[in-house]
Amino acid sequence: MGIDFDTYERELWAGRADAYERGFALLTRHAVGPLLDAAGVGAGTRLLDVGTGPGFVSAEAVRRGARVSAVDAEAGMIEAARRNVPGLDAHVAILPDLPFPAGTFDAVVGNFVINHVSDPGVTLQALKRVLKPGGRIALTCWVMPGSGALAVVRDALDEAGVPWPDDIPMTPFMEYGQRETFERLVAGAGFDAVAEELDWEHAVDPEEWWETGALARIGSNGVVIGRQDAATVARVKAAYDRIVARYAAGGQVALPAHALLAHGTAR
Repeated sequence: MGIDFDTYERELWAGRADAYERGFALLTRHAVGPLLDAAGVGAGTRLLDVGTGPGFVSAEAVRRGARVSAVDAEAGMIEAARRNVPGLDAHVAILPDLPFPAGTFDAVVGNFVINHVSDPGVTLQALKRVLKPGGRIALTCWVMPGSGALAVVRDALDEAGVPWPDDIPMTPFMEYGQRETFERLVAGAGFDAVAEELDWEHAVDPEEWWETGALARIGSNGVVIGRQDAATVARVKAAYDRIVARYAAGGQVALPAHALLAHGTAR
């Protein structure tokens, strides 16, 4: 029998901050500008960055002149964020619990974090609580089921015939990973919300993507690969090489990324 999703998430990301910063965070970084634009973040904005990871969202918000606080559930991520954003007001906090009084912030943003909580609706209510009346929210998530950059390792596992373990829980967010359902989710929490699609190509060395994702135990795909023997890993890697070759571009691969951005004001 599998563990509950929140416990699984804490175990999944423990000690993974460095590997995440060197790999997957470079993919999610593409959404930082649109995220902050959607939340109207500029000079003087009192901003909360939830699930800050290595602090890339906070760094850009500070560059824009915002006054930023940040939270993440993993202590290593907070250490990375403080290193990347000197003086950042950063705290370890596990959503939906936030260490701030009601009505503290002009805007709240979260870059690919809402899909990592067990109850997105409860989390959205917590984010609304710390917003001032009429405050703005902007959140990104992946289109579900994942494809392109998000799926090449999972597709390689499937092609190699590696079964998905019964004890790894599915994200509860699966039902919200389409534009209409994501928009309804955020609107249902009391926001005048609009969701839009974000699509881009992530140019990366395919060996680096394998090393910093699959072999570094980033995400559930990495966990599954970490459980395999050497022969099975080699079989998965051969499948991965065949799959990413479809995206070859000048010595790298250009992996398509498909995400959603929901934003709006608190009612």
